[in-house]
Amino acid sequence: MAEKFDAIVVGAGPAGTACAYTLAKAGVSVLLLERGEYPGSKNVMGGVLYRKMMEDIIPGFYKEAPVERPIVEQRFMMLDEQSALTFSYKGLEWAEEPYNNFTVLRAKFDQWFADKAVQQGALLVNETVVLECIVENGKVVGVRTDRPDGEVFADVVVLADGVNSLLAKSLGFHKEFRPDEVALAVMEVLKLDRRIIEDRFNLEGDQGCTIEIFGDSTKGILGTAWLYTNKDSLNIGVGAMLSGLIKNKLKPHALLDYVKNHPMIRPYIQGSEQQEYLAHLIPEGGYRSMPKIVGNGVVVVGDAAQLVNAIHREGSNMAMTSGVLAAEAILEAKEAGDYSEKTLDTYRKKLLDSFVGQDLKKYQDATHHFERSPQYFERYISLMNRAASQMFTVDGSSKWEKQKKIWRDLGTAREKWKMARDLMQAWRVMK
Repeated sequence: MAEKFDAIVVGAGPAGTACAYTLAKAGVSVLLLERGEYPGSKNVMGGVLYRKMMEDIIPGFYKEAPVERPIVEQRFMMLDEQSALTFSYKGLEWAEEPYNNFTVLRAKFDQWFADKAVQQGALLVNETVVLECIVENGKVVGVRTDRPDGEVFADVVVLADGVNSLLAKSLGFHKEFRPDEVALAVMEVLKLDRRIIEDRFNLEGDQGCTIEIFGDSTKGILGTAWLYTNKDSLNIGVGAMLSGLIKNKLKPHALLDYVKNHPMIRPYIQGSEQQEYLAHLIPEGGYRSMPKIVGNGVVVVGDAAQLVNAIHREGSNMAMTSGVLAAEAILEAKEAGDYSEKTLDTYRKKLLDSFVGQDLKKYQDATHHFERSPQYFERYISLMNRAASQMFTVDGSSKWEKQKKIWRDLGTAREKWKMARDLMQAWRVMK
C-alpha cells in the first residue's frame, strides 16, 4: 500500500463516499479506507435518506439504489405513560417521483453507494484501521494504517471517521467531546410481513411512514425515539444525550426495551422478530461544537465535523453535502497545486454558507437549552396529554368547566408564569 494518491478518504459513510465519488468522477486518484467489514457494517442512523442531496450526486439514484420505502407520512408522537398526542402530515405528492425521502438500511445502501464510487475509479479497501495521520513540516501527507507496510501518502486527506474522530483529535482539531455534546442511539431492525406493515400504518404498496416519538420514550431526558417502516421490516430506536443517560443512570438498551413495551408502541411491532441490534454515538453539539475542519493537507467532513441537526433529525444529508463541498475545494486546490489550509479553506466557507451551516447556526443554542430544561419533556408533554384527555372525554361536564380544570392543573400562578417564560425561551432558540 506504500504508494501515493491524489486523495485519501478515511471512512466510507455518506460523507466520505460522497467525497470519494465526486473526486473520482473528476479523474482524481482516490483511496477510500473503511475500517468495517464493508461500508455500512458499523454505521447507524434512524433510517431516513433525503433525496435532494443524494440526487445532486447521482441523478435518479432511487431507481437502482436499495431504498426501502418512499415516505408519504411523517408522524410526531408526544408520549406519556398511558397516552399519546399525535399529529402528522401525509402527502401523496411524496408518493410520486422524484419523492422527498426514503427509509433505507445502511448496511445495504452504504455498500451500494461505495460501489458507485468504485465504478468512478475510487479504490475501496475494507477492514483497514487508520492509526494516525502522517505529518511532515506541519502538513498532513498521508496516513498510517494497521496493515503491513501500511503507510499511504496523498496530497490531501479527508477525515470522515465518525463522531469521535480520533484522527482530528490527534491533529489538535478538537478535544474530547463532552457528554452533553453527543447522544447515544440504539436501534433494532425488526422483521415483519410487509402486508402487516401496510395495514398497521395505513399504507398502500411501497408507501412508507415515519414516527418520531418524544417525552416518555426517553424518560424525560433530551432525546427521541423513532419507528420507521421498511419493505418487510421496521426500524425502532431511541437516542438520548449521553449526559442525561449518565445523570439518570439509564442504560440505552433498557430504554429501548421500555419503548418497545410501551402500550402506545407495542401494537405496532407485535409479532415482529429481531434481526439486528446496533448502537452508535451521534454528534449533537451543533454549531458551537464544530471542531476545526480545515488544515494543511486535510479536511474534516460529516459526523467528524459535528454536522448533525438534532432538532430536525438530519445528518446524512448534511454529511453528503459536506463531502461534495470538500471534494470541490480539493479539486480547486489540485488545479492550483496548493493544498495549504488557506486554499482548502474554501470548503469551510462554502459549508457555512450552505444550508448545513445556516441550519446549524439557526439552532446553535437549542440542544443545550433543552438539555438544561428537562421540564419540557418531563412535565409539559404530560400536561398536553392530560389537557387533551380532559377536552375529549365526554362526561357531562361543560367545556367551560373542563377549561377551568385544565387551567388549574397548570399549577400556581408562579408555575404558569414559568411555563410561559419557558415557551418564550423555546421560541427564541428555535426561531
